[in-house]
Amino acid sequence: MVGFYEFQLGALAVICLAFLILERYISASKESPPAQAKELDDIVENGHRTNGHEAATSSTRSTALRVLMRKYLLVYAIVMGADWLQGPYVYSLYREQYDFPERTVAVLFVTGFVSAAIFAPLVGVWADEYGRKRLCLLFCILYAATCGLLLFPYFPLLLLGRVFGGISTSILFSAFESWLVSSSSNAALHSEDLSSIMGRATLVNGFVATGAGIFSNKLVELTDGGFRAPFVASACLLLLGWIVIRGSWTENYGGGGGGVQATSDIFQIKRLGSAWRIVAADPTLLVLGLTQTIFEGSMYLFVFIWVPTLQGSSLHPSSLPLGYIFSAFMVSMMLGSLLYTFITTHWHRPPPTLVRTHARTASIASITPPTNDTTLTLHAKLSSLVCAVSALSFAICVSAGAGKNTEAEHLKFWAFCAFEACVGMYYPVQGMLRGSLIANEHRATLSALFRVPLNVFVVASLLTGVSSARDVVLTACAVVMTISSITTALIVLPRVEALSAPDTSRN
Repeated sequence: MVGFYEFQLGALAVICLAFLILERYISASKESPPAQAKELDDIVENGHRTNGHEAATSSTRSTALRVLMRKYLLVYAIVMGADWLQGPYVYSLYREQYDFPERTVAVLFVTGFVSAAIFAPLVGVWADEYGRKRLCLLFCILYAATCGLLLFPYFPLLLLGRVFGGISTSILFSAFESWLVSSSSNAALHSEDLSSIMGRATLVNGFVATGAGIFSNKLVELTDGGFRAPFVASACLLLLGWIVIRGSWTENYGGGGGGVQATSDIFQIKRLGSAWRIVAADPTLLVLGLTQTIFEGSMYLFVFIWVPTLQGSSLHPSSLPLGYIFSAFMVSMMLGSLLYTFITTHWHRPPPTLVRTHARTASIASITPPTNDTTLTLHAKLSSLVCAVSALSFAICVSAGAGKNTEAEHLKFWAFCAFEACVGMYYPVQGMLRGSLIANEHRATLSALFRVPLNVFVVASLLTGVSSARDVVLTACAVVMTISSITTALIVLPRVEALSAPDTSRN
């Protein structure tokens, strides 16, 4: 008989597949709409001749989008696959295979977060100053070294591995996104193109996470329960990622980066101070940083508490199929990504009359509808909505109670699935807002700077004992998520509306 979680995973997978097929069908039907072709003919007949320049520009943009998407998503799939291969077994390797005490394991984990907090602003500065591609190559080397150090049950080496892991995590969540945004700008892509790539990246991440979980589980089974094999496979993927980045990516920098002066101050104290003054003077950037700290901090804490939370409500905690539950969460994340893509690409579009008006009064290039007067506003609304739904999910989980009850267990499972769907929407939404509101010269620096309070938040929560106060943690997450939702609606939304109104061509 199929269990509850197996059935829910199957149902979610079917829904996700149906949604994906529907999205692809809608995309295919809009690639060459007859109405748009007729619109082109009408414009030319009415005397707006362009000698094919605008049409060529549209074709060039489409080609540039496909090339950039292919380059980025291939690398993104490789590096995220390497990350997901490690995730499920770090704790088991330390605790079960190496038999370290619980406190020692906690020290190792906290070391990783402290390392990320210390090096996050420096990583951003280095990415802007020395090159985003160069930092991504360094990520592959450092993370592969982390995997190698994990193979030795010697505490100082494992501690060094956690330091490398913290630096690598900071690079992963700042330099890669900064490279994409800058490359998109250099290719003259529109904001909806960048949105499409980020939405696809989150979808790819869901597929990769699901596959990596299954593959790493098989590797452990083939090695008779040893937990080293997934880390060896991860290191191999990282070396492959280094080769692909080296061969296919071009370099880009922040303001003033790439010059001979880049080696004069490795810690770039002045640049960090300048970046902090930019954040402190702009309430919108402060809210973006607050949202990143709150949401991603809650996400990291969720990783620590979802298992004991479900076990606390289960009548048979030792028999929970954690692998199926994890896969269900990943499919939920993919559904969130698909929903984001559908909203931004198909549902939220200007009326046809607006498109025709722009086409007749301007040029063929204007058939592509203006985006920033709607796209940025939409993303600000989605950011507020994602935080609000996440807060509601955690509140529902707390209200389900702490006693052992099958109904409460299932309710918490679905609340966590809803949160994972929000995770699937969060990354492309926040990536778009950061890409649009943060200037290129400080993009990686500010993105990494936002991770400092995030890591401090996680470390403080871990040191206070997350597992022993799960409901308190979930309640606190719900409260701060609500605050983030409100501040986004009150500060970020009016700002992007003001920016969009006078200049619809701003990227």
